[in-house]
Amino acid sequence: MSLKFEIHPSANPTPEKERAAKLENPGFGRVFSDHMAIVRYRQGEGWHGARVESRAHFPLDPAGAVLHYAQEIFEGLKAYKRDDGGVNLFRPDANAKRFRSSAERMAMAPLPEDVFIEAVEQVVRIDRAWIPGGEGSLYLRPFMIANEVFLGVKPSAEYIFSVIASPVGSYFKGGPAPVSIWVSENYTRAAIGGTGAVKCGGNYAASLRAQAEAIEHGCDQVVFLDAVERRYVEELGGMNIFFVFEDGSLSTPPLGTILPGITRDSIITLLRDSGTVVREEPYTIEQWRKDAASGRLKEAFACGTAAVISPIGKVHSASGDFAISGGAAGPVAMGLRKMLVDIQYGRAADPHNWIRKVL
Repeated sequence: MSLKFEIHPSANPTPEKERAAKLENPGFGRVFSDHMAIVRYRQGEGWHGARVESRAHFPLDPAGAVLHYAQEIFEGLKAYKRDDGGVNLFRPDANAKRFRSSAERMAMAPLPEDVFIEAVEQVVRIDRAWIPGGEGSLYLRPFMIANEVFLGVKPSAEYIFSVIASPVGSYFKGGPAPVSIWVSENYTRAAIGGTGAVKCGGNYAASLRAQAEAIEHGCDQVVFLDAVERRYVEELGGMNIFFVFEDGSLSTPPLGTILPGITRDSIITLLRDSGTVVREEPYTIEQWRKDAASGRLKEAFACGTAAVISPIGKVHSASGDFAISGGAAGPVAMGLRKMLVDIQYGRAADPHNWIRKVL
């Protein structure tokens, strides 16, 4: 399926001087570009009305299905400015595929993958002036909500798909600093058969209380354990996790109840390209503590679209605290981060054809 997007440039775009001021220090997710893409779905009619237009509010009825039954999914990816002035997307096909999988799990109308990619590209093209220089990027947020007006419990017959964009600076000022994490023993993120592998808002809402608990204990992030035995490390509130051992091998929790992160998959691929052993296997919090104490564990890091890679320095819990290699950022995490960032910005070879040049 292919849809032709109607392009309606904003009649009142942000003045250049005002835009430049916003791009000096955009932070994350607070500043937005001028346009959005939008496509609608109605049962019996299918996907239709593809447009790029001025970013604006959606008219939404108080009985809109998303407000009552949380049929909602989203994605996150970035557009990167190359040194030659062109613009790259990193693995948008993987985001499109995961978006379709999320829709199917949430009983929503699956969006064709080519429509997803075209919508993202159209927003990048029309708002390319919003892409910051240096290590900044344009964060793209494709999402879908159920908007049928009804109060019965059933899949919606109508949906809105949209893409908005937000310029973001470097996630870390002065380079990635090791983060401290809190082990959640009271809350779980997902269980087998649930929506842990889906990028839906409900998963993130469920993590917020645990994240607040982490902050109350002076930590940057929360890490969740499995919902059955409360022993196996799963993932952080919004990032996957890796462990680096003294023999040079790495491990990461297996898929099933965790998000199949695109950064996670990219890291596994790059490591295996180099001949490094990467195991996707369960790992308990008890073993993590033991390996950190013995020195068998050399590094731990989290990964995701926003931060790319975040070294983990200290782990705190009600059962006691421990540090990993003295709490410093390790060479494996930092080396992998540089490899990924260089590919994303077009500064390194792209052996897996992950880069899609938009401009």
